[in-house]
Amino acid sequence: MTRGLAAGALILASLLAAQPGGAAEEKDLDALREAILESRARVGGHEREERALLHQLEESDRLSAILREQVKRARSEAEESRNRAEQFERERKRAGERLRITREAMSRRVVALYKAGEVGPVRFLFASKNVPEMLTRASALQTLVGYDAELVARHRYELEIFQGLEEEARVAARVRDEKARTLSERSAELEAERRLRARLLSRVRDDRTRERGLLVELEKAARALEETLDALGDAADDSAGAIEGLAFEARRGRLAPPLRARIEKRFGRVVDEEFQTTTFRKGVEFEAAGGESVHAVAPGAVRFAGWFRGYGRLVIVDQGDDYFTVLGHLSEIFVSVGDLVDAGDTLGSVGDTGSLSGPSLYFEIRKGSEPLDPEAWLVSDHAAAAP
Repeated sequence: MTRGLAAGALILASLLAAQPGGAAEEKDLDALREAILESRARVGGHEREERALLHQLEESDRLSAILREQVKRARSEAEESRNRAEQFERERKRAGERLRITREAMSRRVVALYKAGEVGPVRFLFASKNVPEMLTRASALQTLVGYDAELVARHRYELEIFQGLEEEARVAARVRDEKARTLSERSAELEAERRLRARLLSRVRDDRTRERGLLVELEKAARALEETLDALGDAADDSAGAIEGLAFEARRGRLAPPLRARIEKRFGRVVDEEFQTTTFRKGVEFEAAGGESVHAVAPGAVRFAGWFRGYGRLVIVDQGDDYFTVLGHLSEIFVSVGDLVDAGDTLGSVGDTGSLSGPSLYFEIRKGSEPLDPEAWLVSDHAAAAP
């Protein structure tokens, strides 16, 4: 009976485990949906509002990032609940097989007892020729009675276990279906947000005046990054001890790239053919698939890790001696401000946050606030394309 109660406790535990923070999570999801609806309303009324395009793109990036996390979590939970459901189903089948074997044994005993009749044990006992034989037969009858009692008790126990596992399997299947439904919903929301961002970018490309306005905003974002790097350079003296002696200058021409990919957009002047205006690209962009790992190019300390307008998710690494490397458009960031990193350590993964052309990695090298051509610092064993 104790084991039966244990089976019931397992069922209750499964029911509780199937709802981790359910109310709080649903509240967060409701808030997320509301934020998405508000963002879409703003984008839909873009022509009627004087809102910065870069701001709207950043809002969409942030919402997409949240949804990606939701999809990642939902996928993990769906996989876990599917495995749990399969495990309980296997255990239920094994318990069912044990119960079947016990029932068959009980059936054979019932048939034997029926054939023997009510007085069968008495006849068996008194058919003895002498007292020793009678005692032997009495002992055999006692063993049979004990076996029958054990068979009944085993059947009762196995039936309790089987019924408990059936309930476990039903709960697990229900949770599995709920998690699969959640994954489908989160994936659909993420895809809708991606389509929304693509439509906004398409409108920008179709309207050259609006595109020019967006480039102006990007120039402002670049200036803001320079100001941030200036401030980091001024603050670096307070913690220089942790990264002094790294001799970043000596690594010129020998740095492994942050990932193995082709440089799609080069450092330097960019001329707009229609407007005949010139901008200056202060870094390079690697053509890479979303999700690829992004690595530190040299030892250093993380000085910034978070969102930066125009660059999406961004990491700035202090390489010592007033040198900084900047890595933008990340999908995920795996380091925090203050972390010490070595060459080759993973900083994050490739994404399209802040990007106007899909997944890529933006990479800068700075001496203070002065941008340097990264190709002069990287080992030249990968091809580069024209800007």
